[in-house]
Amino acid sequence: MYKKLILVTALLAFGVIVLGAYVRLSDAGLGCPDWPGCYGKLSPAHAAEHIAQAEAAQPGGSVSAPKAWKEMVHRYFASTLGLFIVIIGVMAWVKRDKRMQGVGLPTFLIVLVVLQGLLGMWTVTLLLKPVIVTLHLLGGLTTLALLVWLGLRQSRDIPEMRTQDAAGMKTWALTALAVVFIQIALGGWVSSNYAALACADFPACNGAWWPEMDFSHAFHFTRELGKTAQGELLSLASLTAIHWAHRAGALITFLLLAALVFKMLRIPALAKLGGVIGLVLVTQVSLGIANVLFSLPLPVAVAHNGVAALLLLTLVILNFRLTKALKRT
Repeated sequence: MYKKLILVTALLAFGVIVLGAYVRLSDAGLGCPDWPGCYGKLSPAHAAEHIAQAEAAQPGGSVSAPKAWKEMVHRYFASTLGLFIVIIGVMAWVKRDKRMQGVGLPTFLIVLVVLQGLLGMWTVTLLLKPVIVTLHLLGGLTTLALLVWLGLRQSRDIPEMRTQDAAGMKTWALTALAVVFIQIALGGWVSSNYAALACADFPACNGAWWPEMDFSHAFHFTRELGKTAQGELLSLASLTAIHWAHRAGALITFLLLAALVFKMLRIPALAKLGGVIGLVLVTQVSLGIANVLFSLPLPVAVAHNGVAALLLLTLVILNFRLTKALKRT
């Protein structure tokens, strides 16, 4: 039961991440401009009058009935996720003597999901401040990764491998995991600053390999959405710097993971997982290029977020297997 609950919760966490990307990319993050309800109501249906008034006051703005429903559905799923994680934590404490696995990770997950709830609230109340939106994304991915790690601890079907193979791959796997996490953070910064189309062509950026860029304002983390720290409008050069940094990170990530996959394919116990990582990597790069070439179609953009999460999870699985193999010695 415990193992099944962790699996269901991990799937729910993945769904919440994809839903969050859909809400953000649909410009529905302020569909309900308060928290946790919608104009203080349980659902947009109960707040229909307030939503209609806001839409009439600002047609085509951030508030509308469809956007409100998108935002609230995401909140409903996120709340359910939080409840499931609390149940997992309680079960871990109740059965701690029988499971012999410790309660540290389940307890940390409870703390993390509470923090995620706060970040979700601040995302709305601070009007989509980029640093809060990006941290909310990274918190969601960390929650998913830890749930998968917790689920893997319940499994006894981990393929064995030689200790020397595991030792030789450990540094590569940890580095790849860190690089992918940083690259996802850069992608979140692109999305939260609406910089996905700052470079309108590929592989060059606006017809240049080194376009005009302003990194000083691009990566200032305490500013408001669309503005510099001084309150001025964020320039195209700043948005271009954000986008270009993500592209440069994508190239580094691709080269590192391609080398990792090549090494994994030479180890029988890791060959299948290496093939999966390679497939997910190529898919992710293709989706990123398609976002630029086709001007950020919503299904492709959402898929880009989802596949990023999958790529991270494959590396979590790899690191778990290597850690398990080294602990056997």
